Amino acid sequence: MAKLGLHKQIVGDLSLPDSSPFAKLLGSYIQSKSLLDIRRLHVRIIKSNFASETYILNRLIDAYGRCGSLEDAGKVFNRMPQRNIFSWNSVISVLTKLGYVDEAAGFFDSMPEHDQCSWNSIISGFAQQDRFGEALFYFVRMHREDFVLNEYSFGSTLSACSGLKNIKIGAQIHALIAKTRFFSNVYMGSALVDMYGKCGSVSCGQRAFDDMSERNRVSWNSLITCYEQNGPASAALQVFLRMMDCGIEPDELTYASVVSACASLSAIKSGKQIHARVVKCNKLRDDLVLGNALVDMYAKCNKINEARCIFDRMPVRNVVSETSMVSGYAKVASVRTARLMFAKMMERNIVSWNALIAGYTQNGENEEALRLFRLLKRESVCPTHYTFGNLLNACANLTDLQLGRQAHTHVLKHGFRFQFGEESDIFVGNSLIDMYMKCGSVEDANLVFKTMMERDWVSWNAMIVGYAQNGYGNKALELFKNMLASGEKPDHVTMIGVLCACSHAGLVEEGRHHFSSMSREHGLVPLKDHYTCMVDLLGRAGCLDEAKNLIETMPMKPDAVVWGSLLGACKVHHNIRLGKYVTEKILEIDPSNSGPYVLLSNMYAELGKWGDVVRVRKLMRKRGVIKQPGCSWIEVQGHVSVFMVKDKKHPQRKAIYSVLNALIKQMKRAGYLPDAGDEEAHEELATSAAVG
Repeated sequence: MAKLGLHKQIVGDLSLPDSSPFAKLLGSYIQSKSLLDIRRLHVRIIKSNFASETYILNRLIDAYGRCGSLEDAGKVFNRMPQRNIFSWNSVISVLTKLGYVDEAAGFFDSMPEHDQCSWNSIISGFAQQDRFGEALFYFVRMHREDFVLNEYSFGSTLSACSGLKNIKIGAQIHALIAKTRFFSNVYMGSALVDMYGKCGSVSCGQRAFDDMSERNRVSWNSLITCYEQNGPASAALQVFLRMMDCGIEPDELTYASVVSACASLSAIKSGKQIHARVVKCNKLRDDLVLGNALVDMYAKCNKINEARCIFDRMPVRNVVSETSMVSGYAKVASVRTARLMFAKMMERNIVSWNALIAGYTQNGENEEALRLFRLLKRESVCPTHYTFGNLLNACANLTDLQLGRQAHTHVLKHGFRFQFGEESDIFVGNSLIDMYMKCGSVEDANLVFKTMMERDWVSWNAMIVGYAQNGYGNKALELFKNMLASGEKPDHVTMIGVLCACSHAGLVEEGRHHFSSMSREHGLVPLKDHYTCMVDLLGRAGCLDEAKNLIETMPMKPDAVVWGSLLGACKVHHNIRLGKYVTEKILEIDPSNSGPYVLLSNMYAELGKWGDVVRVRKLMRKRGVIKQPGCSWIEVQGHVSVFMVKDKKHPQRKAIYSVLNALIKQMKRAGYLPDAGDEEAHEELATSAAVG
C-alpha cells in the first residue's frame, strides 16, 4: 500500500524537489522484479524535470538490468546526455550478471577511466562464467595499475584459482592478502581454505584455517569439504566433531560433506548417526543435495534397501539420485534391478551409463557390458575415460583380442594421450596394457606402454606382471631394472611380477635376492602371495625341502594355495614322501578339496603303486569328496563351445570324436603310450583332443 501511495504521489506531483522518490520506488520494483512498473515509472521520469539527470538514469540502467532487460538498459545508456563512471559501471554490471562477459569487456576497455568497482565487476563476471584465465588476466592488470585490491577482488580471483586448480597463483594471492587488512577477514580465510582444498593441498588449507582469528559455518564447511574431497576422509569427521564442540550449527552442506566422507570410509554407523540428526531437522529433511548424499552413502555401504527407502521418500529426485541407485544395485550384484532403474530414468548422463557398465563388468557379465557400450554409442552419448576403463576391462575378462583392438580404436578416436591432469586419462593406457597382456598380445601392450605420454607405477606393474604371466621372465626383470632407474618405487604387486618372472625363467638365485630385497631395499613386508611365488620358484627348481622350510617359517598361517604349489612340484619331481606330507597339510585346511587326492593318486600311479591309488580313491569316496570333471572350451567365429570329459552333447560330436580317434592313432604310431593308471592323463587327453 505504501508503494502504491508513493507511485500516485509521484504521478500527480510535477514539482518534486529531487529525484529521490523515483530512486526509492525503483528500489521497490527491483525487489518485486516488476519490469512493467519500471517501464511505467521510466515514462514518468521522462516527463519530469529529471529526465536528463545522470543519477536517476544510472538507477534506471541498474533496475532494468536486475530485471533482465538488457535492451532497455542499453537504450537508457545510449540516450544519456551525460555519463559518469557510475553509468559505465552500471552497464558492465548488467552485462556480467546476464552472462555477456565479452560485451562487458568491450565496454570496460572503452571506459575513459576505471575505478575499483569497474575492475571488480569484470573480474567477478569472468570468474562466474568459469572463464578463469580471463579473470586472472584482469586481476593482474588491476594490480599492475595500482588499484586498491579489496575482499571482492581477492574473492573472485581465488575462485578463479580454484577453477584452474592453480595452487601456484593461489599461493601468490594468499601472500598479497597477508599484506592487507583483509588477512584476518573471515570471508577471505574461508575463500583461502576453499581454494587450497579444490587445488588438492590439504596441509595448506588446514594452515589457512588455523591462521583465522574468527571462523564461521562457511569456514568449517570449507575445511570439512577439503578433507572429504582430498582425504583422509576420517579427518572430515574429526573436523565436524570439533565444529559441533565449538557450537557452530551445521547446515545441509555440512551434512552432505560429512555423509560423503562416511560413504568413502564405509562408516555406516557414523552415517546412520548423521542421518538421525538430519531426520530431526525439518528444514533439512527434504533437501535434494543431502538426500542424494544419503542415498549414495547407503548404496556404497551395500545397504541397498536403506538407500531405496530414502530414495522413495524423496519429494524431488534428479539424475544424481537415480544414478546412485543404479550404482548401488550394480554393486550388490542386482544388475537386473540396476538395468530396470536405468531404463526408467527420465534423464541420463554419462555417469549413469558408466555406473551400469561398471556393474556388469564387476559381476562378470562382460558381454552385457559390451552391448551397453554399443547402445551408448548409438545414442550419441560421449564416453569418458571411466567408460573406456570398464570397456577394456570387459575385453580383458573375455580375453577377446579382436574386441580389445576395436575398443582401442575408439580410445584413439577420442584423443586420449594417457597423461596426468585435471581429468587424468593415464589409467586408460594402463587398462589397454592389461587387456593386451591378458589377451596374450605382448607386442601391442609394449607399443601402448612406449607411446604413453606419462606413466605411473600401475603402468610399470601391468607390463612387468604381464611379461611374467606370458612367459617373458627375462623381459619382466629387465623392465623392473628400468623402473627402478626411472625413480619409480616398486610396490607389492611389482614384486609379485618380479618373483613370477624369476620362477618362469628358472632364476632361483635372482629370485632369492629379490625376495630378500623387498624389506631390505624397498621397505616392503612380504605378503602370503610373495611366499607362494617363492615356493613355486623353489619347487620348479627342485629345491623342495627349502620350499617346505620356507612355508613352515612364514610369519602368517600357510593356506591351501601355498601348500598346493609345493604339492604340484612334488608331483613333477616324483617326491612321493614329501607329497604325502603336503597332502595331509592341505587336507587339514580344506578336507573337501579334491585336488590333493587326485595329485597324490597320480603320483602313486606314475610309480606303479596301484594299491595306493585304489586306497586314495576309496578315501575320497568315504569322505564324500567329489572330483569335478575336466572342462575345456574354445571360441570359433565368436561362438564358444564347452567340452566335458566323455561329452556326448555337442551337435558336432560325431565329427569331433572321429578327429579324436584319428589323433590318438597318430600319437600311438609316434610312440606315445598312455599310462593306464593315470586317469587324469586320460581325461586331459580326451578333452584336449576333442577341442582340437
